[in-house]
Amino acid sequence: MRDQAETLRLKMMRQQGDLGRAIAVVSGKGGVGKSNFTMNFALSLSQKGKKVVIVDMDIGMGNIHILIGKNASNSLKDYLEGNKLLDEVIFEGPHGLRYISGGSGMTNIFNWSEMMFEQLIHAFEQLQKNYDYILFDMGAGATNWSLDLLTSIDEIIVISTAEPTAITDAYSMMKYIHMRDADKQFYVLCNRAFSKEEGIETNERLKLAMKRFLDKEVTILGSLPEDSIVRKAVREQVPFSLAYPDALISKTLQLIVIRFMEHRVEEIHAHDQTAKKFLTKLRSIFSKGRD
Repeated sequence: MRDQAETLRLKMMRQQGDLGRAIAVVSGKGGVGKSNFTMNFALSLSQKGKKVVIVDMDIGMGNIHILIGKNASNSLKDYLEGNKLLDEVIFEGPHGLRYISGGSGMTNIFNWSEMMFEQLIHAFEQLQKNYDYILFDMGAGATNWSLDLLTSIDEIIVISTAEPTAITDAYSMMKYIHMRDADKQFYVLCNRAFSKEEGIETNERLKLAMKRFLDKEVTILGSLPEDSIVRKAVREQVPFSLAYPDALISKTLQLIVIRFMEHRVEEIHAHDQTAKKFLTKLRSIFSKGRD
């Protein structure tokens, strides 16, 4: 298995600058609007000419396809078990966005067969070669399964609200991840803020806590306002950024997307290395779990 890992590492080193960014979107608790953010964030990237795929990792409770009124007849689970080809579990959404449903029945990564893990590595390798951004919509909270995967992903967007419990849980999530890998790049975003000041205060509290207790710098993406059109768009099964492009929340999201895309532009070589580490780390986690 280590020979295979070395082969993969050398293969990836030959792909200079061709790998997409693997990004996880997480929250410490449910109900903060994580999946809704992921969908609209991904759509905004797609509208800017980027090739984007969402991988729904909220196992057993995935709802990405529901947000756009689509069905997902096949899932990542079907592909991992060898019942479907990778192309058969990738579905098209608005503006060229692609998405993959997680399906149900997936368990801790260490319980998978070697074939399933080889399938996973192959899938992620293909996605990184074919897309500019791979967004992993993770389930709420920290589980062994999610931490296994998050350890291999170098860019993490953390969604919170201004509620004290949401802030505490968001910090705890970052702490769990940081304790496994201190080199993680964290972005924080306050969702459903009732005022600009509330959003700023929430983000600053998270930034200060990470610096004070873990000596870790995080990047603030901004905040999205509480807006009734979000619930309306969910009922209509149309992303709010498409249904209501002139709303304040949609315009604010566009600024956040631009901020995210421009972050680390001057460190593009560092990004190349980050992209190459993703599959190598994931392979390492699996190897350790099976030794």
